[in-house]
Amino acid sequence: MSTEALLHDIRQQLLEGGLHGCLLVRDLCSGAELGIEPDVQLPSASLVKIPLALATAERIRRGELDGATAIDVQPGSITTPGPTGLTRFRHPARIAIDDLLYLSTSVSDGTAADALFGLTPPAQVAQILHELGLDGITIRHGMRELTQTPAERFTPDQAHLAHTLAIEASTSGRGHHVPQLDTTRANTGSARAWTALLQALWTPSAIHPEAAARVRDLMAHNLLRHRLAPDFSSDASGWSSKTGTLLNLRHEIGVVEHSDGHAFAIAVLTESLVPASTQPGADILMAQAARRLHDHLRQL
Repeated sequence: MSTEALLHDIRQQLLEGGLHGCLLVRDLCSGAELGIEPDVQLPSASLVKIPLALATAERIRRGELDGATAIDVQPGSITTPGPTGLTRFRHPARIAIDDLLYLSTSVSDGTAADALFGLTPPAQVAQILHELGLDGITIRHGMRELTQTPAERFTPDQAHLAHTLAIEASTSGRGHHVPQLDTTRANTGSARAWTALLQALWTPSAIHPEAAARVRDLMAHNLLRHRLAPDFSSDASGWSSKTGTLLNLRHEIGVVEHSDGHAFAIAVLTESLVPASTQPGADILMAQAARRLHDHLRQL
């Protein structure tokens, strides 16, 4: 199949499955890439925890933070489906910065992330990214804002109402009546910007090797492996990644490293057009689309 035919077929499969997808796969050895709408800006959801992890690791490396310093963290006390770790805790906890970094990144714990944002505010994280030459990702707020969407105001049997609002309440220019989905107010990034960050973490760049290695290790130990991991993890390849989920948004970025030495950065950002919170078929479709792009690029 030609590249043009492949891209058309993947677009059609995504649309038939109720997804609008923005994807990019890049060969980290050659720089060759294939994508679908890779420059569209979308809200980042939990993907923002990767820039946060990088900024925190860099500040620890500089000596501005001590990873052993213990922080008192208030419980998230959130009982709606989805949150993990401290976000679901009911009592205060005292946790070292190094461990908050693990919880925030590998477990995708929003309360741990907000504790880290308390040490390195969003504006400072954005500044560190700028210093490292990574300007395609916008960071405006922490994670608490993501727990204040319509999904938390409806009962579980009304989840479809929150998703219907997410799908139908957009405005021109990718604005949205739900602030967390408004690209002028939310944390945002494109598939190309996230791929550039992955490339900077996995190949020589302005990022210090010590900080890059720390973030790579955290991503390698990502516990959420239901989305792209089934198509990229095997005895002959390793998959390091971070997911992001918010209302009708389903994202994952990561790097697959093959035993032959080849590595590919992959970013899949999607918006579901189906008003349902549980959509395992969408996760499968995302993985299949990414795998087809990867396999085609590897054969070129």
